[in-house]
Amino acid sequence: MNLGVCYYPEHWPPERWPIDATLMRKAGLKIVRIGEFAWAQIEPVDGQFNWDWLDQVIRILAAEDLCVVLGTPTAAPPSWLVKIHPDVPPVDVQGRQRRFATRRHYCPNNPNLKRHAGRIVKAMAKRYGSNNTVIGWQIDNEFGSHETARCYCSKCTVAFQEWLKERYKSIEELNLAWGTSFWNQTYFGWDEIDPPNLTVAKPNPSHVLDYYRFSSASVRAFMLLQVDILRKYAIGQFVTTNFMGDFTDLDYHQLAQPLDFASWSSYPTGYSEVRGPFLYGNEENPPTFAYDIGDPYITGFCHDLTRGLKQKPFWVMEQQCGQINWSYYNTGVRPGNVRFWTWHALASGAESVIYFRWRAGLSGLEQHHSGLLKHDGSLDIGYKELIAMLPERAEMDKTNQTQQSAEVAILLDYENLWAIQIQPHHKNFGYMRHMFIYYRALQQLGITTDIISPESDWSSYKIVIAHTLWMGTKPLAKKIKKYTEDGGIIIFGVRSGFKTSTNLVTQDPLPGPFRELVGVTVSDWHALPPGLDFQVESIIPGLSGLLSLWAESLLPCPVEGKRQKLSVLAHYSSDPFSSETALTENQVGKGFAYYLGWYPTVQQAKSLLLYVASKSEIDYMDDLPTGLIPIQRGLNYYLFNFNDYPIEVTIQGNTTNIKKRDVSIISNSLYGT
Repeated sequence: MNLGVCYYPEHWPPERWPIDATLMRKAGLKIVRIGEFAWAQIEPVDGQFNWDWLDQVIRILAAEDLCVVLGTPTAAPPSWLVKIHPDVPPVDVQGRQRRFATRRHYCPNNPNLKRHAGRIVKAMAKRYGSNNTVIGWQIDNEFGSHETARCYCSKCTVAFQEWLKERYKSIEELNLAWGTSFWNQTYFGWDEIDPPNLTVAKPNPSHVLDYYRFSSASVRAFMLLQVDILRKYAIGQFVTTNFMGDFTDLDYHQLAQPLDFASWSSYPTGYSEVRGPFLYGNEENPPTFAYDIGDPYITGFCHDLTRGLKQKPFWVMEQQCGQINWSYYNTGVRPGNVRFWTWHALASGAESVIYFRWRAGLSGLEQHHSGLLKHDGSLDIGYKELIAMLPERAEMDKTNQTQQSAEVAILLDYENLWAIQIQPHHKNFGYMRHMFIYYRALQQLGITTDIISPESDWSSYKIVIAHTLWMGTKPLAKKIKKYTEDGGIIIFGVRSGFKTSTNLVTQDPLPGPFRELVGVTVSDWHALPPGLDFQVESIIPGLSGLLSLWAESLLPCPVEGKRQKLSVLAHYSSDPFSSETALTENQVGKGFAYYLGWYPTVQQAKSLLLYVASKSEIDYMDDLPTGLIPIQRGLNYYLFNFNDYPIEVTIQGNTTNIKKRDVSIISNSLYGT
């Protein structure tokens, strides 16, 4: 288990660098990330490079036995580039061009930007690609942040037209795919198609979905420009980029594909404050935890999502180590939190944790962001905790060598997510929010969960949850059928199979291509306003009760010539769906397909998963205290107490006491189902 830190030597005088490097080594750090915002320091004048300072920093770090991760500095193009090429900054959805003076001020389709970015990456790779101190590269920094995933400039307009031409081949096919006969939107030439912004009414949802696809592909192409250079000149050094957890504007599965591993920026208190309202939605009583520890479900969700991007261990490239500057309240943190977050990341599959940042800055937007050192260079909480963690490093290394495997997976499909965003129909229906319900239910059962792409290999999972497969395709239906016939269990959620891949409503009875698999059709559906609840009754313990937000009435649909093994597990008991089917189980070969016809609460999802887990012989823990998160890795369980009070938990007759904001490691041989 390697620990490291993000360092900005360009912010400090050279005489300070050896002092910092020595302190890093004494704290047990092994990796230092540098350079990701240093384009102007490396290339102060167009075409003229200054390597002396960077060479010196790398030598100083190497002398303390520290390794380096170099960031390609393309997230912040220098002022001279924008002055020479004023078309480089992006244009936002309101048609306004962004300005120089912060970061991410570029359009990924701008040819001038790509030419200069390719040049500096090539120069860096040629100089440091065989340097023994440099172990890898981080490309750019947090692609898409600050609402920059989608640009609407003239360069993007032309690139979008070319992308559409490649995708649809003919304008006639595009018109069919988009359904442009509605509102007389038919196109007669590619050059007539603009980005879907600044329209009088809301634009065609098929048009918008393709622009989201195109924009994500544009960022990936800009990233690949750099990947290809690094693969040529930095042989043997890894390539990654830092994602942002549950960020939704880019298809992270597509971006992660050419990387050696995924990494992400973990800020537990910030994510809890900023992302919590989106993920919890209108729940009356979301859980509360220690004020300065973050939300275990949100942090764990992002860890597991990042691990699932490559279905392999990941890095935390930026780990909070004190108070931050960009959330709502930016709470201080108490001793113990940095250790706690480090163990949480490690138990979740992180191979390395890199703390952000080394020293609190004196200038710029992040002046209130803590580092391992304070503004004056004295030791802050984070550094002191690293020293305190030194005796635990052997146990961390041991944990890092163990296998982590999950028997349950949740499908994350960004195109389905975007389609729901574009037309949610119910303002509180969110794709991630729906997924988060199932994720929390699994966490509360102590079931390790992977979050994966529909294109991933599912063969190792006993249960796959397809909470919102809104856009159904025949190839995906075929894959699911094969998975269930071989013994897998698939759980479908509401709104499945409603749309085609081009975001048109299917002509087939719902749930479209999945109808034969689940053995039912959706005969009716209601979006429920706040305050309106339906009642459901189920033979599964704990599943009966009130439901809100969305409900579908299911009707068994026997397939001609095939014997169906369909069971009704729940029905509605209130108007307008009284006595109609709400949940079904259909045996398909050796496996089962479930269709849950309503938007569940966490408790209802938990009850369904308990029933299904028992059928599939998956180990679980029930009746865990609130705020206790168990994570299985190898032969151990890591029990995390996110509360501000100690917890005593008894499982299978064995009692464990866990201090507040602390982790306890136990052998899972003590526990069973």
